[in-house]
Amino acid sequence: MGATKSEKFSEDQNNLAQIAKVFAHPARIAILQQIFKMNACVCGDLVEEIGLAQPTISQHLKELKNLGIIKGTIEGTSVCYCINEDVWKDIKQEFIAFLNQDITKNQDCC
Repeated sequence: MGATKSEKFSEDQNNLAQIAKVFAHPARIAILQQIFKMNACVCGDLVEEIGLAQPTISQHLKELKNLGIIKGTIEGTSVCYCINEDVWKDIKQEFIAFLNQDITKNQDCC
């Protein structure tokens, strides 16, 4: 994370920021939605369904795979991608914990 001085932040903060960074691109959201919809996917199917070029889809798949959200198995000349259920559960828990923080109202606050 270089310029962000990641060592100043907790492991949980760095993990959540990395997940958010991967989720920050709409193509990756579309890819994940398509994989969930199909329950497994071949890269060529994603190109047809999402409408982006094969190299672009491959780059986004790489980012999702690097984070561990998806996993792939080689079938001949194709790679079949699916959601890594354990990682997905962990990510959900991290976001739920973060988003369930309560706001305490202070009358002297803005």
